[in-house]
Amino acid sequence: MTKKLGFIGIGRMGAPMARRLIAAGYSVTVFDPSADAIAELVKAGAQAASNPAEVSAAAEIVLLSLPTPEIVKDAALGANGLTTSAGLRIVIDLSTTGPRGAKVLAEGLAAHGVGAVDCPVSGGVAGAASGKLSLMAACAPELFAEVEPILLNFGKITHVGNEPGQAQLIKVINNLMSVTALAIASEGLVLAQKAGIDPAMLMQVVNTGSGRSNASEDKIPKYVLTRSFDFGFALGLSAKDVRLCLDEAEALGVPMIVGSAARQLLTVAKGQLGADGDLTALIKPIEGWAGVEVGDGFGSKA
Repeated sequence: MTKKLGFIGIGRMGAPMARRLIAAGYSVTVFDPSADAIAELVKAGAQAASNPAEVSAAAEIVLLSLPTPEIVKDAALGANGLTTSAGLRIVIDLSTTGPRGAKVLAEGLAAHGVGAVDCPVSGGVAGAASGKLSLMAACAPELFAEVEPILLNFGKITHVGNEPGQAQLIKVINNLMSVTALAIASEGLVLAQKAGIDPAMLMQVVNTGSGRSNASEDKIPKYVLTRSFDFGFALGLSAKDVRLCLDEAEALGVPMIVGSAARQLLTVAKGQLGADGDLTALIKPIEGWAGVEVGDGFGSKA
């Protein structure tokens, strides 16, 4: 197994994952549009590159953690992209790009004799830092056998299929289910507040019953009831993930009635709070419509 890796995308998720690889003894060459992000990783022991081509010139296996399918495609296949340097063998895409994006990437890489590992992750920034992410990988079995030791540094991994796009579909379904749980829990909180019921007590009861979810057990107590709204995942990125899921559902002829409603609420929240607004602030438009504000304390009014 090569000990020389490349990593492109040193953001909130990419930075802690790259740090874990450095700590595991890999030599990691990094690139990101942010010079400050690169500088922080260099301090941790990484080598800096000025573009993706320099990354692939230094490493046979390159990992990507980027925000959109378009940016992933450009980093891999564009001018000064990964495929413009010789020696690249495998690209592991940790981004959420949707099934179609994964297939486009795999086909483009295959034309250059490079293998693609479709490997989105779930678990947020905290999971990336602690090595407790959930990873799903779709690729040929021989590719999976080679990259599994690398990916185990990030958390638990499941080989979900051999075809690029299969892992992406699972990831966007997961993200749609997650945001839908947050949306309905947010509506429930506002309803309780309006009716004079302590929203914190509501969550305590829900979490001992059948309505519990990651939203009720984690996101709401930590980021909504405290009014910190700093979970660390942007409304714009969540809207992108939901769009990718619903686009695939439409292509396959599968109705997504509840998912479409969640998308509408995301669209409203993004319009009011901006694409960089925190996902857990999804409750704010609902509060505005109802004329109440849910907080850690009880009975506050907007």
